[in-house]
Amino acid sequence: MLGAGAGAGVWYTVLRHDSTGPAAGPATAATVSTPAPSMSPSSPSSLSSPSPHEGTPEDSRDDTPATGPGRQVSTPAPGGAAPGYRRTQDPVGYTVDVPEGWTRRQKQGEKAPVVYYDSPSDGRQLQIFAVTEGTPATSLDLAENDPGYGFARQPGYQVLNRDSGSTWAELTYRYDDRDKGPRQVVDHRFQAADGTLYALRVSGPVTLPADRIRAPLTAALASFCPSGGHCG
Repeated sequence: MLGAGAGAGVWYTVLRHDSTGPAAGPATAATVSTPAPSMSPSSPSSLSSPSPHEGTPEDSRDDTPATGPGRQVSTPAPGGAAPGYRRTQDPVGYTVDVPEGWTRRQKQGEKAPVVYYDSPSDGRQLQIFAVTEGTPATSLDLAENDPGYGFARQPGYQVLNRDSGSTWAELTYRYDDRDKGPRQVVDHRFQAADGTLYALRVSGPVTLPADRIRAPLTAALASFCPSGGHCG
């Protein structure tokens, strides 16, 4: 993740780096042993994937627990989590499905807590945090292009796909992490049922299939519901 700097924008004030840094808060296990098959987006298939900072050194080591097509769905799927996933009421204030066995950690950003769920086996990571820019597209653009901290400045940065809708924006990209090597990131920003804007970021080694990296994002997006939100 990119380092955050004052006045550079909410995306980095919330989180200076999106990678897996040491956990600042207590780690809790999330349940999901196998990624659910990725869901095809209801919107166009171009994607855009930056988020706080996976685009930045994935491991921006901020210490506050903390995103293919899963689009702006924020309504929990009926009937509970898919096989290999666990529906959890996150302490930060939302319901979300996460892979079984993934470890939760939380870091406090300047504006909001950042939640991370880390795979214990293959280097994948899911990141969740609220953003305060006016629109998902504005938030994503700032995260990518800020002249001081945008993740487009990271080594090996390459856009793989972009997509957007009226209430969401997504960017998929790759970059060379200084510690973990080449990484692929999908950064999805959307408006939740209560009107709050969130970022869901997933990342993983480029050696993994793209749909495997995206799967946790798809599940999280389909199940995400803020506390007090009316999510059908």
